[in-house]
Amino acid sequence: MYQTTKTIIKALIPKEFLFQHEEKWRSVFALFYSGKLYSCNICNKKLKRFISLNNEDFLCPNCGSLKRNRRLWQLLETEFLKPNITILDFSPSRCLYRKLKKIPTINYQSTDLSGDFIADHQFDITNLKINDISLDLIICYHILEHIKDDMAAMKEVFRVLKPGAKALVQTPFKEGTIYENYSIISNEDRLKHFGQEDHVRIYSIKGLKERLETSGFSVEIRTNFIDKNSNGFDSNETILVLTKPLN
Repeated sequence: MYQTTKTIIKALIPKEFLFQHEEKWRSVFALFYSGKLYSCNICNKKLKRFISLNNEDFLCPNCGSLKRNRRLWQLLETEFLKPNITILDFSPSRCLYRKLKKIPTINYQSTDLSGDFIADHQFDITNLKINDISLDLIICYHILEHIKDDMAAMKEVFRVLKPGAKALVQTPFKEGTIYENYSIISNEDRLKHFGQEDHVRIYSIKGLKERLETSGFSVEIRTNFIDKNSNGFDSNETILVLTKPLN
């Protein structure tokens, strides 16, 4: 029901208008989900339940966060957000964009080439218009599976990070090896082979780690998180934490 309603609204109302008024509309909609069993750690809304989506994700009715957004915020808040750091976020979720933009002690910038997300820039990840060693943290969630020349993107991320700086990377994963076939170009075939119309591959965890290491990064794989609270996290989520070596 939620997804059907969302599709109809997106078809009828201009995107810019939706973005501008989304928080107000969601706050009214979320009143029907108020409760005490669950809590969104991004907007701090207390809920009787999250909205269950067809892909088994749990969406916060108040801010629109998904499982991976709430887990990412937990990691950022507890470990990666430091005073005076410069952050670049690729195609960010709107809830996290708004959250991070309100923190006065960090320089948070976002980019999106597609125009489908709230963004400060429209950078091509394979050719970033950013000076060398400029950034302290990059968030690259569900981006690389869209990029045909992913090695060029990884090298650009490496180039613009400062020595010792971090990047947080996540994509969909499969068992075995990376699956990519550049002869598959139609939306229908890409959906069938890669799980989404605009994806060009499916990574394995090992395969993505190896490509990132080839680009120069030290890679830490974090997986099988323990969810001890009621924030609607995914305990089987995998996140790659990259570090650019000091030398």
